[in-house]
Amino acid sequence: MSALPYSSEHAAFRETVRRFVETEVAPHHRQWEDEGAVPRELWRKAGALGMLCPGLPEAYGGAGADFLYSAILVEEFAAAGATGPLFYLHSDIVAPYILHYGGEAQKRAWLPRMAAGEVITGIAMTEPGAGSDLAGIRTRAERRGDDYLISGQKIFISNGQIGDLFVVVAKTTPDAGAKGMSLFLVEADRPGFARGRNLDKMGMSAQDTSELFFDQVRVPAGNLLGEEGAGFGYLMRELPQERLLVAIAAVASAEAAIRWTVDYVRERRAFGKPLSEKQTIRFTLAELHTETTIGRAFLDRCLAQHLEGKLDTATASMAKYWLSELQFRVLDACVQLHGGYGYMREYPIAHAWADARVQRIYGGTTEIMKEIIGRTLIERR
Repeated sequence: MSALPYSSEHAAFRETVRRFVETEVAPHHRQWEDEGAVPRELWRKAGALGMLCPGLPEAYGGAGADFLYSAILVEEFAAAGATGPLFYLHSDIVAPYILHYGGEAQKRAWLPRMAAGEVITGIAMTEPGAGSDLAGIRTRAERRGDDYLISGQKIFISNGQIGDLFVVVAKTTPDAGAKGMSLFLVEADRPGFARGRNLDKMGMSAQDTSELFFDQVRVPAGNLLGEEGAGFGYLMRELPQERLLVAIAAVASAEAAIRWTVDYVRERRAFGKPLSEKQTIRFTLAELHTETTIGRAFLDRCLAQHLEGKLDTATASMAKYWLSELQFRVLDACVQLHGGYGYMREYPIAHAWADARVQRIYGGTTEIMKEIIGRTLIERR
């Protein structure tokens, strides 16, 4: 049983999210995978139920809720294999940048509309030549009087096709390294902004992921988020929560895969008996369940630290690295236990397996996570 401070209000919220997934998401998810995007109406429905940006203060359209509400949302969507509506990117990655570093006018202009689902957001960091190495970005923002001109290219941007507003990472002082990086709010209707194709991915097919192009996009100086040159520091402060969100989804997905597989081996017969009667099947499931239970305990510890504002970069990196690797090991084993049916798209395990592969890449690759953890250990000594 979790030692986290869940209350009856959390339980009621979980039930609301679960019903929403069952009625508004699950019946349509396959269609969205074929179409490559989730309809905007779903965002408005989620906003009306208080499912977007629940952690925002009430003054900005949120409920002032603790992070466990966000964790519940991620868990319920991941447990259902509903990877199309990437609400947590909007609510728990983009919104905090505006809340923590934006001016009052920026907060008033955007946060209430984000909470209502009227505005969909994304964050534009990755470039064709710069992924986990953010210091290598080439997109530039040049000051011209009261404006900035932004030029460059971004890739692998979630919500790229339907997004209305993007937090864009750009160099304002190209020769200053990390200290020359700034963040900007860029509206998708500005001249010079263009969306590329909706990228054809091996998984998460219902989630639109795009290239974005900036050709001398003029934004007012008031679109600068926080201080010029402080962008890298802002990114570093917010990345632990992003990595924790990936870890939450990883554990919930692994737990769901085990449930699906247990149900399958109980029903599937081979040589006249259910697969569940085979010792090798039971031993494999025992190993997967044990590892996932250990992973859940570590995740709960990280969540508790985050609620207290004590989750550090190295611990968040450990959670992201180890739990995303665990997720893929579990799902791969569960596909194997399904046999040929595990490779069929009509079974949820096939979708979950394909969707899980990117968890080891986005938010910082496993290799980058190990580098952060190792560097922290060396520096401590």
